[in-house]
Amino acid sequence: MNDLAANCEQKATDFESRQQLRAEELEAIAKAIEIVSSGAVAGNAEKHLPSLVQSSSFAQLRATSAERTNQARVANYLRSRATLLNSRVLAAVAERASDDPFTKVKKMIKDLIVRLMEEANEEAEQKGWCDTELSTNEQTRKEKTDAVETLHAEIDQLTASIAKLSEEITGLTKAVSELDSAMAKATELRQEEKAENTQAIKDAGEAQTAVAQALTVLKEFYAKAAEATALVQQQPEAPETFDKPYKGMGGESGGVVGMLEVIESDFARLESETKAAEATSQGEYDVFMTDSKVDKEAKSTSIEHKTAKKQDQSQALTVKKEDLEGTQKELDAALAYFDKLKPSCVDSGVSYEDRVARRKEEIESLQEALKILNGEDLA
Repeated sequence: MNDLAANCEQKATDFESRQQLRAEELEAIAKAIEIVSSGAVAGNAEKHLPSLVQSSSFAQLRATSAERTNQARVANYLRSRATLLNSRVLAAVAERASDDPFTKVKKMIKDLIVRLMEEANEEAEQKGWCDTELSTNEQTRKEKTDAVETLHAEIDQLTASIAKLSEEITGLTKAVSELDSAMAKATELRQEEKAENTQAIKDAGEAQTAVAQALTVLKEFYAKAAEATALVQQQPEAPETFDKPYKGMGGESGGVVGMLEVIESDFARLESETKAAEATSQGEYDVFMTDSKVDKEAKSTSIEHKTAKKQDQSQALTVKKEDLEGTQKELDAALAYFDKLKPSCVDSGVSYEDRVARRKEEIESLQEALKILNGEDLA
């Protein structure tokens, strides 16, 4: 496209150069005819070279009176049309129409009509090419612009999603770590509490066994003592030594036997309460550990899913960035090509329609000028 645009610009420059050269050539020819038609050449030729005046060369330089009249009419007509259309082409022809020989004027007008028609065809081809290229380029720029905007939006969305996933993964990882610490701490406390309760239950059981043994010994002793003292008092010949059987410390309220029974009851209550507390603590621990494990499993699964999703989105983000880089280059290339199309297809100063209309009127004016030169009356 760069080569094509440069070629078009070079052709436009060459055409302008040829137009300028042609105008200068017409000026030179007109000047030469003016000099040849002057008194210094033509006048002296009539005076001194009558045979030369009658030659074909001089005959071509001198038009008949009718031809001169038509030439004058053509010059005036073309001047008025040049002013009306603001046409430099018609103005240049008008200048030469009054000075150039009749035959050359007709040829010049015919050649100019042909040239204008050729230019019209060339410009029509250029217009078709420009329309096609501009349409294609506009579509490309629109598609690439939309694609770039879409990619930017997708990249922003992926970046935000990845950041959110990273934050969520960090929070879940911290929560799992805290759960591990809480479960480890609860297990440590449970083991310590269980060891204490187990020891307390064991001690309470041993104490109850020992107290029971002591109670058995004391109860057997006091039973024997009571029986012995009771038998002695039943003998009639013996003097009354005691008024009641011997009970020792066991017969008094709050005696040794009563105290031991209270102690035995206390140890039994301690064993029962400790077992109940141990069962409650173990149940609470089991529930806590079960809930914590379920929570940890859910959080760990969520971490795995979010990590996999983050990896997928990170890969997608990399691909989107590569796509954006390539699409942006394509858009930049389309914009650069559009800038190259502007000089020859957009920023020409006058619209194609105006140029076509002007050229059409110029051709019609030149054709009318030919009719005048040929002696035809204008309608």
